[in-house]
Amino acid sequence: MTTSQAHEQTRIQVQAAARACEDKKGEDTRILELDPIDSGLADFFLITSALNDRQSQAIADEIEFRLKHEFGVYPTSVEGRRKGDWILLDYVDFVVHVFLAERRAFYDIERLRKSARPLTPVEFDEELKAALAAKTRAARGKAAAKDKPVRAKSAPVAKKKAAKKASAKAPAAKKKASSHSAAKESPTKKKVAKTRAKKASL
Repeated sequence: MTTSQAHEQTRIQVQAAARACEDKKGEDTRILELDPIDSGLADFFLITSALNDRQSQAIADEIEFRLKHEFGVYPTSVEGRRKGDWILLDYVDFVVHVFLAERRAFYDIERLRKSARPLTPVEFDEELKAALAAKTRAARGKAAAKDKPVRAKSAPVAKKKAAKKASAKAPAAKKKASSHSAAKESPTKKKVAKTRAKKASL
């Protein structure tokens, strides 16, 4: 898998995790696309808020469940699940933060990551769709470019086949013509023979 393919797969997984947040009524869900210079290993932070610890645990459980069943991936570490005020799920290429609202305001990760690009789930979806559409167009363009030389090569082959058919028909036509001319000549020979016979009798 290339780097671009791995990054695309990460985006799809982040998208699935964001949907899990939305389905479990997570509030103010944001995706931070981190600056490669200061992000360390992760490419994205997914941040959402819950009203109470039970909801935050339910959101974290749903994210784990979906990513496990849809992609076969597991977090390398999970922190804060018991207390539920800040649950962190580390998937290496992206990290999920599920906060209680007051905890999120206190730590204010969005402000600390000033170089990161914040996106809503809707904006993130649109970017991912555009990237996948561009990839599809590029793949179709490559396929069309490969087909052109094949079609160009097929034209001389067709000409050769036509030439072979024509050359095969030519001897047959000559044979027919010679047999036809032989058939024409035979009556004249008979007439000549008859006239010679008459003269001999005289």
